[in-house]
Amino acid sequence: MPYVLKIGFRYLTANPGQSALLIFGVALGVLAFIFMSALIGGLNTMITENMLGNSSHITIEAPEDRVRALLPGGPAVHLLSQQELTEGSILRTADAFEPVIAAVPGVVVTSQVISGSGFLIQGGSTAPVSITGVSAAKVSEITDIAADLIAGSTDISGSNILVGSRLADDLRLSVGKAVPLRSSTGAERVMTVAGIFDLGMGPGGGSAVWLSLANARSLLGMSQGVSRIETQIADVNIADAVADIIRARTGLKVTPWTESNANIQDALDAQAQTGYIVRAFALIIVVIGVASAMMLSTYRRRPEIGIMRAMGASQRFVVAVFLSQGMLIGLLGGVLGAALGFLLVLPYPAVDNYTPGTLPIDIRQGSYALAVLLTTLGAVLASILPARAAAAVDPVQAIGQ
Repeated sequence: MPYVLKIGFRYLTANPGQSALLIFGVALGVLAFIFMSALIGGLNTMITENMLGNSSHITIEAPEDRVRALLPGGPAVHLLSQQELTEGSILRTADAFEPVIAAVPGVVVTSQVISGSGFLIQGGSTAPVSITGVSAAKVSEITDIAADLIAGSTDISGSNILVGSRLADDLRLSVGKAVPLRSSTGAERVMTVAGIFDLGMGPGGGSAVWLSLANARSLLGMSQGVSRIETQIADVNIADAVADIIRARTGLKVTPWTESNANIQDALDAQAQTGYIVRAFALIIVVIGVASAMMLSTYRRRPEIGIMRAMGASQRFVVAVFLSQGMLIGLLGGVLGAALGFLLVLPYPAVDNYTPGTLPIDIRQGSYALAVLLTTLGAVLASILPARAAAAVDPVQAIGQ
């Protein structure tokens, strides 16, 4: 084998200019592969963070069939699903189930939520709002309101509420303003605006009102329980698997984001498939280039091949020589392309610091080792036909040429 590699390397360096051009061409293909990998990976990360960063990854609700669920490893705990006229199912034993859900591997945070609808009344104006009740200690756990706060604070204790910026503009609300809040059940309380936020693409929109669980329960007429438990997990790509575990342990209705936001998943899948196609074309170009160069190399070396064969070299030995040459081309071009690709994506900021107008490239998702491996393997495969053609040369005819 060392002798085979030695001859393959000698063939590769016999024409340094041509070999350098070939290796550089392979490197460009690898560079394109790495750039597209980093770009597609960065796009997926950016879309996922923008769409899911401020929303629940897995939502747990009372079962629709209103059956009783049992806490695992303990006595039966009744879970009643009560269909209210306005607010739907109520998860009455959320306090018992939340620790079970929080203990599932992958779950980072959980938050009990009460949701409903109502109206804010300001002077002669009335605006419909979506009411979201959360624990004061977890107001920014699922939806990071603190990061999107425009004015005031996130304190929802007492009679304080947080309102969306669009709602504040429409009703001319400001921090410290007292405003009546009437729920869809008819209950009404005077609340104080503690903060104004703008979630942008996040949930709730500009017509959202956030308040404490106690105030939401009072306004919506819920004596106990919550509407749902929301969770966020460490890796959104395993949401389905984590949801299955939660479902098995609790018997509740569990909805991962891949179901509630199927359009996002479809977009990510389509984007990933586009990336696969582009990278496949880059590898195909590399293979075609190596195959063409190897065909030309074997044709030019027909006399040398004839001499090797006349001196007793087997056909297998000749095949190995040219396969080793192709392997060296793929390996050297792959390593060079990986280095160039890394240098190309290095100046781009991390996806976490993405700013509009720039490319969301993730240097961590360049697939450098995979690019080198696939390129080397592709170069070897591209050398098989030229190598077999070289091994089939008639020594007498080759030497006579």
